[in-house]
Amino acid sequence: MDFHQFKEEVIAHSKEIGIDKIGFASADVFGELKARLKRQQELGYQSGFEKGSVQERTEPGRLLPGAQSIISIALAYPSKMHDAPKSKKGDRRGIFCRASWGQDYHNVLRDRLHRLGAFLQEKFPEVELKTMVDTGELSDRAVAERAGIGFSGKNCAVITPEFGSYVYLGELVTNIPFAPDDPVEDSCGDCNICVDACPTDALVQGGQLNAQRCIAFLTQTKDFLPDEFRTKIGNRLYGCDTCQTVCPKNRKKDFHNHEEFEPDPDVVKPRLTPLLSISNRQFKEKFGFISGSWRGKKPIQRNAILALAHYRDETAIDELIRLMKEDPRPVIRGTAAWGLGKIGNPECFQAIEEAKRLEEDEKVLYEMEKGLQFLEQ
Repeated sequence: MDFHQFKEEVIAHSKEIGIDKIGFASADVFGELKARLKRQQELGYQSGFEKGSVQERTEPGRLLPGAQSIISIALAYPSKMHDAPKSKKGDRRGIFCRASWGQDYHNVLRDRLHRLGAFLQEKFPEVELKTMVDTGELSDRAVAERAGIGFSGKNCAVITPEFGSYVYLGELVTNIPFAPDDPVEDSCGDCNICVDACPTDALVQGGQLNAQRCIAFLTQTKDFLPDEFRTKIGNRLYGCDTCQTVCPKNRKKDFHNHEEFEPDPDVVKPRLTPLLSISNRQFKEKFGFISGSWRGKKPIQRNAILALAHYRDETAIDELIRLMKEDPRPVIRGTAAWGLGKIGNPECFQAIEEAKRLEEDEKVLYEMEKGLQFLEQ
């Protein structure tokens, strides 16, 4: 087979099935990445969501014996929302990050990769494939960088010349010996805006992220949020876009190429107080199709409480008192008590004192004490 010609056919077909950008990389070991991942482990900078060992994450041949190349794809997503509802006093709203707008991108990219894989199989029956999107062992970013999709910016995102960093990434490991594409030259230069703008100093330096401090990670955790981050997340319910929105490479980048990624404004910018009483069924019906729902409603509700505290929204006091007294989850009871303290209404002091007399969980009692201290200041 003429693999050069076949590569051109694959590129043409990718455009027909709605892939915005495609690149080809060798399946060689990611040596530099391996060293970096080991260093991240030593420093305790990993999130814990990573899949596979360092070897599996950097050696494609372990995932597909006989691997010869990797096809990387990118789909652009919007950076602006049409008719976004306003968050105003008495009607405060939270926000899901742009990567959680529209349908869960994992499903959309898997669909495109499945179609691409079917084309490869039709043309080359001996093909062997391994598909990955985000939750696979390989680093989507490292593959995309090697395949010429874009360069890895100081904000730890792949920045493409066409779409900025507003792209979803996925890949196909294959035994077909496609010729690799050339990498894109890094053009961050002396710019350090994203590092300086990070709300929690999670970008230790350009290109190095301490995931344990990253708001995108913190909003997905299920336990009590560490105190130092509670006032940093603002009204974020899931994820964080700061290091992307401040990036000069993203200026005027807004693509609406895929209907699946168009956001429902009331879903991705929901009212905060109603979130506190939503049932599991209601949560699944309203949010189940977006990627930001994957951890369930508990982290979203905890973050909603922190957002209401951020706004010092007195209209939420009754609901927060109910949660503090009645919710079966200690994290929600305790965060509600902390939030009541931050809101600072005298009614909150009495409510916390009353709930404290009946509370048995030590962590919740500790949060109640912090709430009372706010009110005593």
